[in-house]
Amino acid sequence: MSSANLRDLLETRQISVYFVAVSAAFVTAFFLPATRGLAVAIEPLLALMLFVTFLQVPMGELRQAMTNVRFVGALITANFVAIPVLVAILLPWLPGESLIRIGFLLVVLTPCIDYVVTFAHLGRADARALLAATPILLVGQMLLLPLYLQLFLGGETSQLVSWEPFIYAFVWLIAVPLVLAAACQAWATRSNVGSKVTEVLGLLPVPATAAVLAVVVAAVTPELGQALIPVGQVVPLYIAFALLSPVVGWIVARAWRLPAAQRLAVGFSAATRNSLVVLPLALAIPGAIPILPAVIVTQTLIELVAELVYVKFARRACNNNLLGPKPAGRGE
Repeated sequence: MSSANLRDLLETRQISVYFVAVSAAFVTAFFLPATRGLAVAIEPLLALMLFVTFLQVPMGELRQAMTNVRFVGALITANFVAIPVLVAILLPWLPGESLIRIGFLLVVLTPCIDYVVTFAHLGRADARALLAATPILLVGQMLLLPLYLQLFLGGETSQLVSWEPFIYAFVWLIAVPLVLAAACQAWATRSNVGSKVTEVLGLLPVPATAAVLAVVVAAVTPELGQALIPVGQVVPLYIAFALLSPVVGWIVARAWRLPAAQRLAVGFSAATRNSLVVLPLALAIPGAIPILPAVIVTQTLIELVAELVYVKFARRACNNNLLGPKPAGRGE
């Protein structure tokens, strides 16, 4: 099997891979509480996952993405204006505990930059346009996230968030992997060896993401008794977000008069969040474990189920011509 075929197989089966990894980790941790010691492996695995994920982001296409003004405008409006408004509506329904609120905000305010492209492709959205715009989403969320936290939490931010470890986590777990990924992409364009190495690394995003999920679950499960109540409190809000966010994205895309395929892409982007990318930022907060990782990973598990619904709905809408001319996703 070629590398391209194996990568496509991993991408199309990634939900199953993630659920198997999480289930195996939960069962193992239930019988072997010593798995809490795996917490030390979270940061290295996150760095690896983010590096191979960023490697799939087309850094060189940022200029091209910017030329698609209406699509980029709709994407920015949906993710950085409309979704924060939705979050503001949902936030009062959360309990007042600071860690729960900051975990919720970290995950729902940051749009996904990786597997959203795969789901958009499966749902026959314009995955190419979404892939090209991912650098804009990444830069936008990193610049705006501190402002959103200050806006929604006010004084709680200064009390909870120690910006030094937050900046450390951003530099070493996001900025450095991003720069290394850009360097690898440049190497791949100039060297056959670089191209082959990058091709092999391209097989790792799904396994690396599964490994991070498994290690986080294995490390947190022995302490889960302390996090069961917070998790139960955020689940209804995550379900509400999963139901409302794609509708918000679709409405914004229609307002920008985008074609059907791009409307779907904006809907997928509005609904899909960057949980594992913000996890290192959450872990930099004092006293984060077990509440913050549990709150964030819970959103991921709910989202993976929701993505199956989004893909099925989008494909059915396309097949029945409910969206206009049949859109073509990535690779079609």
